[in-house]
Amino acid sequence: MKRTTLFGFTAIIALIAWMLLLGTACNNPTGGPTGPYTATGPWTARSAAEDNQWLSVTYGNGLFVAVSNGGVGTNRVMTSPDGITWTARSAAENNLWTSVTYGNGLFVAVSGGVGTNRVMTSPDGITWTARSSVAENNTWTSVTYGNGLFVAVANVGTNRVMTSPDGITWTARSTTGNLWTSVTYGNGLFVAVANVGTNQVMTSPDGIIWTARSAAENVYWASVIYGNGLFVAVGNGVMTSPDGITWTARSTTGNSWTSVTYGNGLFVAVNAGAANQVMTSPDGIIWTTRNAGEFNIHSLTSVTYGNGLFVAVSNGGVGPNRVMTAPGIR
Repeated sequence: MKRTTLFGFTAIIALIAWMLLLGTACNNPTGGPTGPYTATGPWTARSAAEDNQWLSVTYGNGLFVAVSNGGVGTNRVMTSPDGITWTARSAAENNLWTSVTYGNGLFVAVSGGVGTNRVMTSPDGITWTARSSVAENNTWTSVTYGNGLFVAVANVGTNRVMTSPDGITWTARSTTGNLWTSVTYGNGLFVAVANVGTNQVMTSPDGIIWTARSAAENVYWASVIYGNGLFVAVGNGVMTSPDGITWTARSTTGNSWTSVTYGNGLFVAVNAGAANQVMTSPDGIIWTTRNAGEFNIHSLTSVTYGNGLFVAVSNGGVGPNRVMTAPGIR
Protein backbone atom coordinates (compact mmCIF):
# COMPACT_ATOMS: atom_id res chain seq x y z
CA MET A 1 0.00 0.00 0.00
CA LYS A 2 2.74 2.42 0.93
CA ARG A 3 4.67 1.45 -2.21
CA THR A 4 1.61 2.11 -4.40
CA THR A 5 1.05 5.53 -2.80
CA LEU A 6 4.69 6.50 -3.28
CA PHE A 7 4.56 5.44 -6.92
CA GLY A 8 1.38 7.44 -7.50
CA PHE A 9 2.88 10.53 -5.87
CA THR A 10 6.04 10.22 -7.96
CA ALA A 11 3.98 9.87 -11.12
CA ILE A 12 2.00 13.01 -10.31
CA ILE A 13 5.20 15.00 -9.72
CA ALA A 14 6.62 13.75 -13.02
CA LEU A 15 3.41 14.69 -14.83
CA ILE A 16 3.47 18.23 -13.38
CA ALA A 17 7.12 18.65 -14.40
CA TRP A 18 6.34 17.45 -17.93
CA MET A 19 3.42 19.91 -18.21
CA LEU A 20 5.58 22.81 -17.04
CA LEU A 21 8.27 21.88 -19.58
CA LEU A 22 5.67 21.64 -22.32
CA GLY A 23 4.27 25.05 -21.40
CA THR A 24 7.75 26.58 -21.54
CA ALA A 25 8.36 25.07 -24.95
CA CYS A 26 5.03 26.38 -26.26
CA ASN A 27 5.72 29.89 -24.99
CA ASN A 28 9.22 29.80 -26.45
CA PRO A 29 9.07 27.56 -29.54
CA THR A 30 12.66 28.33 -30.50
CA GLY A 31 13.86 26.78 -27.29
CA GLY A 32 16.18 29.75 -26.72
CA PRO A 33 16.20 32.34 -23.92
CA THR A 34 13.31 34.73 -23.50
CA GLY A 35 13.19 38.33 -22.32
CA PRO A 36 14.12 41.74 -23.73
CA TYR A 37 16.93 42.24 -26.21
CA THR A 38 20.28 43.55 -25.00
CA ALA A 39 21.85 44.19 -28.44
CA THR A 40 21.48 43.47 -32.13
CA GLY A 41 23.14 40.62 -33.94
CA PRO A 42 25.33 41.23 -36.99
CA TRP A 43 23.87 43.55 -39.63
CA THR A 44 23.46 42.01 -43.07
CA ALA A 45 23.15 43.89 -46.36
CA ARG A 46 20.06 43.08 -48.42
CA SER A 47 19.10 43.95 -51.98
CA ALA A 48 16.33 46.49 -52.29
CA ALA A 49 13.65 45.87 -54.89
CA GLU A 50 14.95 48.87 -56.85
CA ASP A 51 17.88 51.29 -56.50
CA ASN A 52 15.69 54.08 -55.17
CA GLN A 53 16.13 56.64 -52.44
CA TRP A 54 14.30 54.83 -49.68
CA LEU A 55 13.27 57.25 -46.94
CA SER A 56 10.96 55.36 -44.59
CA VAL A 57 10.14 51.82 -43.52
CA THR A 58 7.45 50.45 -41.22
CA TYR A 59 6.01 47.11 -40.13
CA GLY A 60 2.41 46.07 -39.86
CA ASN A 61 0.18 43.04 -40.33
CA GLY A 62 3.15 40.75 -40.96
CA LEU A 63 4.70 42.95 -43.65
CA PHE A 64 7.58 45.39 -43.95
CA VAL A 65 6.76 48.34 -46.23
CA ALA A 66 9.21 51.00 -47.46
CA VAL A 67 8.59 54.15 -49.49
CA SER A 68 10.87 56.23 -51.70
CA ASN A 69 11.10 59.80 -52.95
CA GLY A 70 12.70 58.81 -56.25
CA GLY A 71 15.70 57.11 -57.78
CA VAL A 72 16.52 54.80 -60.66
CA GLY A 73 13.45 52.61 -60.28
CA THR A 74 9.91 53.51 -61.21
CA ASN A 75 8.21 51.77 -58.28
CA ARG A 76 8.36 53.87 -55.14
CA VAL A 77 7.06 51.23 -52.76
CA MET A 78 8.58 47.88 -51.82
CA THR A 79 7.34 45.19 -49.48
CA SER A 80 8.79 42.18 -47.71
CA PRO A 81 7.31 39.51 -45.43
CA ASP A 82 10.68 38.86 -43.80
CA GLY A 83 12.81 42.01 -44.32
CA ILE A 84 15.15 40.04 -46.57
CA THR A 85 13.44 39.49 -49.91
CA TRP A 86 11.78 42.60 -51.31
CA THR A 87 9.22 43.13 -54.07
CA ALA A 88 8.68 46.39 -55.95
CA ARG A 89 5.18 47.87 -55.84
CA SER A 90 3.63 50.73 -57.76
CA ALA A 91 2.88 53.82 -55.70
CA ALA A 92 -0.44 55.57 -56.25
CA GLU A 93 1.51 58.48 -57.75
CA ASN A 94 5.21 59.16 -58.34
CA ASN A 95 5.40 61.68 -55.54
CA LEU A 96 8.25 62.28 -53.11
CA TRP A 97 7.09 59.82 -50.49
CA THR A 98 8.75 60.62 -47.18
CA SER A 99 7.07 58.58 -44.44
CA VAL A 100 4.87 55.51 -43.98
CA THR A 101 3.07 54.07 -40.97
CA TYR A 102 0.56 51.37 -40.12
CA GLY A 103 -2.55 51.62 -38.00
CA ASN A 104 -6.08 50.28 -37.76
CA GLY A 105 -5.55 47.84 -40.63
CA LEU A 106 -4.18 50.45 -43.02
CA PHE A 107 -0.80 51.54 -44.36
CA VAL A 108 -0.64 55.32 -44.82
CA ALA A 109 2.15 57.22 -46.59
CA VAL A 110 2.67 60.97 -46.90
CA SER A 111 4.59 63.02 -49.45
CA GLY A 112 6.50 66.25 -49.62
CA GLY A 113 7.55 68.44 -52.48
CA VAL A 114 5.53 67.74 -55.60
CA GLY A 115 2.25 66.09 -56.43
CA THR A 116 -1.41 66.94 -55.96
CA ASN A 117 -2.32 63.94 -53.84
CA ARG A 118 0.15 63.84 -50.98
CA VAL A 119 -1.38 60.91 -49.13
CA MET A 120 -1.80 57.33 -50.27
CA THR A 121 -3.28 54.38 -48.43
CA SER A 122 -3.21 50.62 -48.73
CA PRO A 123 -4.89 47.82 -46.79
CA ASP A 124 -2.17 45.34 -47.75
CA GLY A 125 0.94 47.38 -48.69
CA ILE A 126 0.61 46.21 -52.29
CA THR A 127 -2.25 48.12 -53.89
CA TRP A 128 -2.22 51.85 -53.16
CA THR A 129 -4.84 54.55 -53.57
CA ALA A 130 -4.13 58.28 -53.87
CA ARG A 131 -6.10 60.51 -51.56
CA SER A 132 -7.06 63.98 -52.72
CA SER A 133 -8.46 65.17 -49.42
CA VAL A 134 -5.12 66.26 -48.00
CA ALA A 135 -5.65 69.23 -45.73
CA GLU A 136 -2.91 71.30 -47.39
CA ASN A 137 -0.21 70.62 -50.00
CA ASN A 138 2.57 71.01 -47.49
CA THR A 139 5.89 69.22 -47.36
CA TRP A 140 4.77 66.36 -45.13
CA THR A 141 7.70 64.71 -43.41
CA SER A 142 6.29 62.16 -40.96
CA VAL A 143 3.09 60.29 -40.14
CA THR A 144 2.10 58.15 -37.16
CA TYR A 145 -0.96 56.47 -35.70
CA GLY A 146 -2.27 56.51 -32.16
CA ASN A 147 -5.51 56.55 -30.19
CA GLY A 148 -7.64 56.07 -33.30
CA LEU A 149 -6.02 58.91 -35.24
CA PHE A 150 -3.46 59.33 -38.00
CA VAL A 151 -1.30 62.44 -37.45
CA ALA A 152 1.17 63.94 -39.94
CA VAL A 153 3.59 66.85 -39.56
CA ALA A 154 5.28 69.11 -42.13
CA ASN A 155 8.33 71.33 -42.36
CA VAL A 156 6.75 73.78 -44.80
CA GLY A 157 3.23 75.21 -44.99
CA THR A 158 0.68 77.26 -43.10
CA ASN A 159 -0.83 74.55 -40.92
CA ARG A 160 1.92 72.04 -40.30
CA VAL A 161 -0.18 69.31 -38.72
CA MET A 162 -3.03 67.33 -40.24
CA THR A 163 -5.14 64.57 -38.71
CA SER A 164 -7.40 61.83 -40.01
CA PRO A 165 -9.49 59.15 -38.30
CA ASP A 166 -9.33 56.88 -41.35
CA GLY A 167 -6.28 57.94 -43.41
CA ILE A 168 -8.59 59.21 -46.16
CA THR A 169 -10.19 62.47 -45.01
CA TRP A 170 -7.74 64.91 -43.46
CA THR A 171 -8.12 68.10 -41.42
CA ALA A 172 -5.51 70.86 -41.10
CA ARG A 173 -4.44 71.77 -37.57
CA SER A 174 -2.75 74.95 -36.40
CA THR A 175 0.64 74.85 -34.72
CA THR A 176 3.94 76.72 -34.55
CA GLY A 177 5.96 77.31 -37.71
CA ASN A 178 8.90 75.09 -36.92
CA LEU A 179 10.38 72.64 -39.40
CA TRP A 180 8.78 69.50 -37.98
CA THR A 181 10.61 66.31 -38.93
CA SER A 182 9.06 63.46 -36.94
CA VAL A 183 5.99 62.57 -34.89
CA THR A 184 5.17 59.59 -32.68
CA TYR A 185 2.56 58.47 -30.17
CA GLY A 186 2.95 56.95 -26.74
CA ASN A 187 1.41 56.95 -23.27
CA GLY A 188 -1.60 58.97 -24.42
CA LEU A 189 0.46 61.71 -26.06
CA PHE A 190 1.51 62.73 -29.57
CA VAL A 191 5.06 64.14 -29.61
CA ALA A 192 6.77 65.88 -32.54
CA VAL A 193 10.32 67.18 -32.95
CA ALA A 194 11.79 69.79 -35.28
CA ASN A 195 15.16 70.49 -36.82
CA VAL A 196 14.82 74.29 -36.54
CA GLY A 197 12.92 76.60 -34.20
CA THR A 198 12.80 78.03 -30.71
CA ASN A 199 10.81 75.26 -29.07
CA GLN A 200 11.76 72.16 -31.01
CA VAL A 201 9.28 69.84 -29.34
CA MET A 202 5.49 69.99 -29.31
CA THR A 203 2.96 67.70 -27.65
CA SER A 204 -0.73 67.01 -27.97
CA PRO A 205 -3.10 64.65 -26.15
CA ASP A 206 -5.49 64.54 -29.12
CA GLY A 207 -3.46 65.53 -32.20
CA ILE A 208 -5.51 68.71 -32.53
CA ILE A 209 -4.34 71.17 -29.87
CA TRP A 210 -0.57 71.39 -29.59
CA THR A 211 1.72 72.84 -26.92
CA ALA A 212 5.29 74.01 -27.57
CA ARG A 213 7.99 72.43 -25.41
CA SER A 214 11.68 73.14 -24.97
CA ALA A 215 14.10 70.56 -26.31
CA ALA A 216 17.07 69.52 -24.20
CA GLU A 217 19.34 71.21 -26.77
CA ASN A 218 18.70 73.47 -29.76
CA VAL A 219 20.20 71.16 -32.35
CA TYR A 220 18.87 69.26 -35.36
CA TRP A 221 16.27 66.70 -34.24
CA ALA A 222 15.37 64.14 -36.88
CA SER A 223 13.34 61.35 -35.29
CA VAL A 224 11.36 60.50 -32.15
CA ILE A 225 9.95 57.22 -30.82
CA TYR A 226 8.25 55.90 -27.70
CA GLY A 227 9.14 52.68 -25.93
CA ASN A 228 9.24 51.20 -22.46
CA GLY A 229 7.83 54.32 -20.80
CA LEU A 230 10.26 56.70 -22.49
CA PHE A 231 10.28 59.11 -25.42
CA VAL A 232 13.63 59.11 -27.24
CA ALA A 233 14.64 61.64 -29.91
CA VAL A 234 17.76 61.54 -32.07
CA GLY A 235 19.49 63.91 -34.47
CA ASN A 236 22.70 65.74 -33.72
CA GLY A 237 22.45 64.20 -30.28
CA VAL A 238 20.07 62.17 -28.14
CA MET A 239 17.46 63.35 -25.65
CA THR A 240 14.91 61.48 -23.56
CA SER A 241 11.72 62.27 -21.71
CA PRO A 242 9.40 60.20 -19.52
CA ASP A 243 6.43 62.46 -20.32
CA GLY A 244 7.25 64.26 -23.61
CA ILE A 245 7.43 67.57 -21.75
CA THR A 246 10.71 67.66 -19.83
CA TRP A 247 13.71 66.51 -21.84
CA THR A 248 17.24 65.48 -20.85
CA ALA A 249 20.27 65.41 -23.17
CA ARG A 250 22.17 62.13 -23.31
CA SER A 251 25.79 61.55 -24.20
CA THR A 252 26.58 59.77 -27.45
CA THR A 253 28.84 60.01 -30.46
CA GLY A 254 28.62 63.03 -32.75
CA ASN A 255 27.11 61.14 -35.66
CA SER A 256 24.11 62.60 -37.45
CA TRP A 257 21.40 60.18 -36.38
CA THR A 258 18.46 60.04 -38.77
CA SER A 259 16.00 57.54 -37.27
CA VAL A 260 15.25 55.66 -34.07
CA THR A 261 12.97 52.73 -33.30
CA TYR A 262 12.12 50.46 -30.38
CA GLY A 263 11.69 46.71 -30.28
CA ASN A 264 11.40 44.22 -27.43
CA GLY A 265 13.39 46.20 -24.87
CA LEU A 266 15.92 47.78 -27.22
CA PHE A 267 16.22 51.22 -28.82
CA VAL A 268 18.07 51.22 -32.16
CA ALA A 269 19.19 54.33 -34.06
CA VAL A 270 20.83 54.70 -37.49
CA ASN A 271 22.78 57.52 -39.06
CA ALA A 272 23.65 59.14 -42.35
CA GLY A 273 27.00 57.60 -43.14
CA ALA A 274 29.58 57.73 -40.34
CA ALA A 275 31.87 54.81 -39.50
CA ASN A 276 29.53 53.29 -36.92
CA GLN A 277 26.10 53.62 -38.51
CA VAL A 278 24.09 52.00 -35.74
CA MET A 279 23.80 52.48 -32.00
CA THR A 280 21.70 50.60 -29.47
CA SER A 281 20.45 51.19 -25.95
CA PRO A 282 18.36 49.12 -23.56
CA ASP A 283 17.23 52.22 -21.66
CA GLY A 284 17.58 55.16 -24.09
CA ILE A 285 20.27 56.67 -21.86
CA ILE A 286 23.46 54.65 -22.31
CA TRP A 287 24.23 53.97 -25.98
CA THR A 288 26.66 51.61 -27.70
CA THR A 289 27.77 52.11 -31.29
CA ARG A 290 27.63 49.10 -33.60
CA ASN A 291 29.36 48.21 -36.83
CA ALA A 292 26.79 48.25 -39.61
CA GLY A 293 28.70 45.81 -41.78
CA GLU A 294 28.80 46.68 -45.45
CA PHE A 295 29.86 50.33 -45.52
CA ASN A 296 28.58 51.04 -49.02
CA ILE A 297 25.12 51.16 -47.47
CA HIS A 298 25.44 54.75 -46.42
CA SER A 299 22.93 57.44 -45.54
CA LEU A 300 20.65 55.14 -43.59
CA THR A 301 17.39 57.04 -43.38
CA SER A 302 14.92 54.91 -41.43
CA VAL A 303 14.78 51.92 -39.12
CA THR A 304 11.89 49.85 -37.81
CA TYR A 305 11.25 46.65 -35.89
CA GLY A 306 8.98 43.72 -36.61
CA ASN A 307 8.80 39.98 -35.99
CA GLY A 308 12.14 39.76 -34.18
CA LEU A 309 14.04 41.75 -36.82
CA PHE A 310 15.39 45.29 -37.06
CA VAL A 311 15.24 46.60 -40.64
CA ALA A 312 16.91 49.78 -41.94
CA VAL A 313 16.73 51.38 -45.39
CA SER A 314 19.05 53.75 -47.23
CA ASN A 315 18.64 56.59 -49.71
CA GLY A 316 21.92 55.80 -51.44
CA GLY A 317 24.78 53.38 -51.77
CA VAL A 318 26.76 51.47 -54.33
CA GLY A 319 24.67 48.81 -56.02
CA PRO A 320 21.33 47.38 -54.96
CA ASN A 321 22.10 46.82 -51.28
CA ARG A 322 19.96 49.54 -49.74
CA VAL A 323 18.47 47.48 -46.93
CA MET A 324 20.12 46.14 -43.78
CA THR A 325 18.72 43.72 -41.24
CA ALA A 326 19.75 42.49 -37.83
CA PRO A 327 18.09 40.18 -35.34
CA GLY A 328 17.74 41.18 -31.73
CA ILE A 329 19.82 39.15 -29.28
CA ARG A 330 19.44 38.54 -25.58
